[in-house]
Amino acid sequence: MTILLYAVAAAAYAASAWAHWPGRPVAAGGRAALVAFALVVHGAAVVAGVARPDGLDVSLAHALSIVAWLTVGVAFVTRALAHLPSIGVVVLPVAALAVLLPAIWPSEHRFPYSAEPWATAHIAVALLAYAFVIVAAAQALVMTGLEKRLHRGLADAEAPPLLTLEGTLFRLIGAGFVLLTLALVSGVLFSEQVFGRAFQFTHKNLFAVASWVLFGGLLLGRWRLGWRGRNALRWILAGTALLVIAYLGTKFVLQVLLGR
Repeated sequence: MTILLYAVAAAAYAASAWAHWPGRPVAAGGRAALVAFALVVHGAAVVAGVARPDGLDVSLAHALSIVAWLTVGVAFVTRALAHLPSIGVVVLPVAALAVLLPAIWPSEHRFPYSAEPWATAHIAVALLAYAFVIVAAAQALVMTGLEKRLHRGLADAEAPPLLTLEGTLFRLIGAGFVLLTLALVSGVLFSEQVFGRAFQFTHKNLFAVASWVLFGGLLLGRWRLGWRGRNALRWILAGTALLVIAYLGTKFVLQVLLGR
């Protein structure tokens, strides 16, 4: 049954990606309905695959699937997909692949602290922070393409003004920064509660803090110096890369390369 959910969700994401491709004669309502259906089915697959009687299965395959689900969900709820359908061309095909990973790459990794409330809160907030940041990175890439087309005199009549999109972009970054701050704080509380130490010096924590510093610096630069355009894009992509390495990269090294 769970494999069927994965397959249906992947097909729905693929159809949604096709519908969001520039020039496709699909109404906005039709695109939204496809994405909503994919999210519901994917959510059911996530619950069925992750929530096990003996604890949470947070293997790398499930982690990638959850991040993809949350990323599409954030893009849908914040109407980033509605305002810039090209974002769907970036995130929806990735989600179609990610939802299949637990089926084609089965591996179990039980989370031993699922009964600890701080642990659950930390993981939930951290994954949501990743989703906001990834959507912001996708929007920044699409905006860069729009800006280049505008300079060549090929403006997209359906796209909102760049200044409007820029405001939305920094609101996404601001929300991601707040969530990342909460994730770091909850991680400290969880570490103190379980291990008796408020902070453990690990590669995961190092990359997460570095990402937090970059996004904080970007927001400060935007507020004080009016940063925008390619300068802001470099900061966004660098911060996103560090954040992805902090969690998903660390899980890949531990579970795939080291077999832990």
